[in-house]
Amino acid sequence: MKSEAKKEKATGLRLHNLRPRPGARHRVKRLGCGESSGHGKTSGKGHKGQKARSGGSLRLGFEGGQMPLIRRLPKRGFNNAAFHKRYAIVNLSELADFKSGSVVNEESLRAAKLVRGNFHGIKILGDGELKHELTIQAEKVSASAREKIEKAGGTIATPEAKAPGNGATEASEKPDAPKAAKKAGSRKAKPQKKTARK
Repeated sequence: MKSEAKKEKATGLRLHNLRPRPGARHRVKRLGCGESSGHGKTSGKGHKGQKARSGGSLRLGFEGGQMPLIRRLPKRGFNNAAFHKRYAIVNLSELADFKSGSVVNEESLRAAKLVRGNFHGIKILGDGELKHELTIQAEKVSASAREKIEKAGGTIATPEAKAPGNGATEASEKPDAPKAAKKAGSRKAKPQKKTARK
């Protein structure tokens, strides 16, 4: 072995002396060779039954012929999860760091790292106390939070509508659009030639 290793080092790796690394290949597990095989009389398959036969296997989700779980669960009807709107929750106790007279909206809350991620709007809850006036722009405000905000001299305003980002308004404002419409309307239909019947 040592002489072969020396020859390999001298000649380098070639197609004729490629070998797997020691321990990379394992002995094949011999099944069905009796009790002396080291895997028991039944080759690790138990006694009889479908799984003990040659080629016997069950597909995923098979439950012995009874109605499987995937077919037992209901899948029809209305599902409110598709219409659910998620709101970012902010309590009054978290607004104490804002200066008096400042505007609290989505941008300022994100800058203060009080809200993060995607959501439909902001909801203000009345947990805590507010001692200075703030202008709060939120989609939803609880009754207790509204009372405390107005008691502190603050106001509640509806948030500004966000501009659509799909470019629908930009396409309609292009100056070339009416010219293209005029060109399309200026094309005249060619008169069809009448063929005389014989």
